[in-house]
Amino acid sequence: MSTRALETIGAWMLGVLWILPLAYAVWTAFHPGEYAAHFDIMAPLTLDNFALAWQAAPFARYFLNTTLLCSIILVAQFVICTPAAFAFARMRFPGRDLIFAIVLLQLMVMPDILLVANYRSMARLGLVDSIIGIALPYLGSAFGIFLLRQTFLTVPQELDDAARVEGSSLLARIWRVYVPLAKPTYIAYGLVSVSYHWNNFLWPLVITNSVTVRPITVGLSVFASTEQGIDWSIITAATLLTSGPLLVAFLLFQRQFVASFMRAGIR
Repeated sequence: MSTRALETIGAWMLGVLWILPLAYAVWTAFHPGEYAAHFDIMAPLTLDNFALAWQAAPFARYFLNTTLLCSIILVAQFVICTPAAFAFARMRFPGRDLIFAIVLLQLMVMPDILLVANYRSMARLGLVDSIIGIALPYLGSAFGIFLLRQTFLTVPQELDDAARVEGSSLLARIWRVYVPLAKPTYIAYGLVSVSYHWNNFLWPLVITNSVTVRPITVGLSVFASTEQGIDWSIITAATLLTSGPLLVAFLLFQRQFVASFMRAGIR
């Protein structure tokens, strides 16, 4: 058997292993609870699990909180990372490479290490149990700066020079030349950022106390706790409700997602 065939078989096996939990969640969510533990092709389909899950917890509020949280973080990251990436890609100033290396050091620091320090900072600012308190530690992103910098480096210098000759200001050149050409990267990074913060659990769990601020990951963990009773059909239905938007977004933008990371190689 050739090496290529072995690689293909291995890839298919990994794909099957990856999709098995999702397949089980889909099967259990769309069937009555008695079919959660065994497979029967003739089992009746039902949407009652989704209705029961939606009524059992304030998922509408959780969705609103999470959407607002991800929107605030994503917009702030675009606003902060774009000029920073442009500066590191096109501007010349003393210590540029050293400062960029320091920015990249953030990629080596696990966010969990900063939980206590971040909580103390939010407490001093009076932002505990608030959407802003959850979002504030993530408004700057070293990964976003790195990814956009790599993309900006691929923009021909001639386009920048032409915009400069036409009298465009610095911000106008960024907005009219660099941002449009980096659109696939923005889409891919947006998917990564939204996916991470949509699924982020530990920091929101630490900083939030009330339902009015709780994001969907924390709400789902409370919903699936033993105090609520274990009904896998309802729990998997709730899980699909919470993860569905991310799956749809990835399916819609998967081509841009893959293309941007293919183009953003280290230069």
